[in-house]
Amino acid sequence: MRLNRANWFATIFLALGSVFLLFPLYMTIMLAVKNTEEIAKSVLAFPELWSLDNFRIAAEKVNYWQKFRNSALITVITVFLTLLTNSFVAYGIKKNFDRKFYKSLYFYFVSAMFVPFPIIMLPVVKLTAKFNMDNLYGLIVLYIVYGLSFNVLLYVGYLRSLPQELEEAAIVDGASIWQTFWKVIFPLLAPINATVAIITTVWAWNDFLLPLIMLDQESQATLPLAQFIFQSKFGQDTNYAFASYLMGMAPMLIVYLVAQKWIISGVTRGAVK
Repeated sequence: MRLNRANWFATIFLALGSVFLLFPLYMTIMLAVKNTEEIAKSVLAFPELWSLDNFRIAAEKVNYWQKFRNSALITVITVFLTLLTNSFVAYGIKKNFDRKFYKSLYFYFVSAMFVPFPIIMLPVVKLTAKFNMDNLYGLIVLYIVYGLSFNVLLYVGYLRSLPQELEEAAIVDGASIWQTFWKVIFPLLAPINATVAIITTVWAWNDFLLPLIMLDQESQATLPLAQFIFQSKFGQDTNYAFASYLMGMAPMLIVYLVAQKWIISGVTRGAVK
């Protein structure tokens, strides 16, 4: 009886949580497919006429495919280089963690998470402009560097849970540090790599502030930056704005649907380990 009651509580809680999470998505869809007159009448009601033309107009206003290419380029390269570089840095710190320098380096990286970005925003703008990094590739470098502190924290914690005997066996077989990492350790990082990849993908794709202060050419703007054109001092094109938001969300939803098998597998393997 007590078990059934607990199941009912869990079911109700999950149902309420689902409604809470899906309601904003429902509102976004309703606003994206209505004209301004129907939005003024009711935000939540189904439209009398589904205005799919909003998506075409929104895509033209933001130059969607060009901005999509910019965001995709930044996201893909950032995720790829983040997984390669951040994991190797963390491995070096973990392997030499008993040395004072590497332990201090670890805490130095972790402490960087507590520095608010607005404090360093102006120096970043000046330095990137001075070194001609105020472009897409400079933005990629900054994403990799700014993600380093949190990713090192994740990677070092995971690496310390792996059996030391694996590295020792590889060294006995004549493997170098480089070979040991790429052939033995890196394949075992799949669960934490999935976590880091998801966090980095969502961050790089959705970020607005860093592209805003870094990119001064309209042709290099990312999707979140381009969508800002729908906001003005005196009002906004609500239906076009939300249509563009849906088009911006769509790639992330597709990535999740395609990669959910590997994401869930990674989480499960991490839990087992």
